[in-house]
Order: sequence, then C-alpha cells, then structure tokens
Amino acid sequence: MTTPNDAPDWRKLSQQELDRGLNNGEAVAGSGDIVAGWDRRSAEVRKLHPAHLDLRYGPRERNRIDFLKTREGAPTLLFIHGGYWQMRAKEAFTLFAEGAMAHGINVALIGYTLAPEAVLDEIVAEIHAGIDHLAVQLPELGGGKGIVVSGWSAGGHLTAMALSNPNVRAGVAISGIYDLEPIRHSYLNVKLGLDEAASRRNSPMMQPGGPMKPLALVVGGGELPLLRKETADFAGHRARYGLPVTYEEIPGADHFSIMKEMAAPSGRITTLIRQLFERTAG
Repeated sequence: MTTPNDAPDWRKLSQQELDRGLNNGEAVAGSGDIVAGWDRRSAEVRKLHPAHLDLRYGPRERNRIDFLKTREGAPTLLFIHGGYWQMRAKEAFTLFAEGAMAHGINVALIGYTLAPEAVLDEIVAEIHAGIDHLAVQLPELGGGKGIVVSGWSAGGHLTAMALSNPNVRAGVAISGIYDLEPIRHSYLNVKLGLDEAASRRNSPMMQPGGPMKPLALVVGGGELPLLRKETADFAGHRARYGLPVTYEEIPGADHFSIMKEMAAPSGRITTLIRQLFERTAG
C-alpha cells in the first residue's frame, strides 16, 4: 500500500498537467472504441435477461435498476458505473455482470442522475436510495440476502460511499477516486461544481475512519499515476483506522482493460467478488 513512485503531488502540477493527469480517455488510445464495444456487448447481454430491467427506485429519469437473475435465492452484486459522475450509463456495463453470474451470483446495475443535473451529494443519496429499494425488492425478485457493491472509476468512489449503507456487507472498488480535492481543482469540476465543503464531505479519504466492512481496492498497474495514488492512499487510510481492506494492482492493466478482470468468470476482480461473498456469508 505504498504510494506509486511515479505519482506526483497534484498540488505542484500546472493546470494543464493536473487535467491531463486525470484524463483517462486521453491516456488510453482507442478508449472511445473500447467503450463503444462495451455498449454493443452489453446490449446483447440485456437481451438475454429482459425480465427485470429499468426498475424504478426514485423520481428522476435515471433512478432505475437492472436486475439480472441467475438463480433463485442467490446473493446480489450491485454494480455502479463510472464516467466521472457526468458521463455514461448503466446500460453500457451489463456485460460485466457475466463474470459474477457464471458463479451463481445475481447482478444489479444502478443508474443515477449525472452532473450538472445533480450535485454529488444528490448522486450519493440516490445510490443509497437505490440500495434501500433493491434490498426491499429482493425477495420478490427472487434474490437472497446479502448485497456486495462494486463500481468502476467514479463508481469506485460511490462504492466507498455506499459501504455505510446497512444493506451492504462488503465492497469492491475498481480504479476509484477517494480524495476529491484534485477533482475540485481540475477541468472535471466545471460540471460537478464542488466547493471545498462538498469535496471534503464526499471524500472517503477525508473521513475519520469508515465502515467496518471488507473493502477490496483494485487499480491497474498501467493506469495514470494520480489514480493509482488515489487507490494506494485510500488503502493506507483504511489500514490506519484498522478497517478491513485489501489493495491490489492488476499488472499492465489500464483504466479500461482492467474491466476484463470483471467480465471474465476467471478474472481477478470476479475472484475478489466471490471471495467477499464467501467471507461475509451468513
């Protein structure tokens, strides 16, 4: 859980350097084509599981959950999509349910209102509302007890924020953001509109302690140094407070290719998800 050697102090970077240091799309060649591929494959998976799509949990348009059932009474993985809280949608990430479903785990994917239509406090509240709603509906949907939350990029941040929900028993956060101060000073804040108070309130790194629930933190070894530092620093933060945490870098993986480890039944992230279900069963 040591800070990556190539990770700069974001406070010493120029505006251009900071913006570039957080821009995953620019850093990964062909990222647009990769995401377009996710869209196509996810549409195919959605066709295979049409029974419980777009279940409404709140009043706003994106307050919807897709529930993909693999077997009666199975526990549920809830996945939170990324996109720096201002892009993308749950529908593009359905393919990543396949890894967990191959092991008999039901998967739900949650949508949420994007910035600037919603501020981050509202987005976090929506995730909690969606989890609460899903927990109530699981018996009717045929799901068993137990929700593990996972998310990628901004979804990794929202996973950490969701860990305090009483219906959640563990989390797997992938390539997340846990200190929002670099975000607040970057191009990303044009739509987010964070002030210092909102940044601190919604930064897991800024909280004294955290939920006493297992959290697996994963990042790609080939990701931008600032983002690798976010994960390593947050792992250290949880360890200092004696909170259950594991930290792992996927060798050579960038911000997009790391998701192969969730899509594949034998992928490392799929394995971590399975282990958390086993560890928290009961």
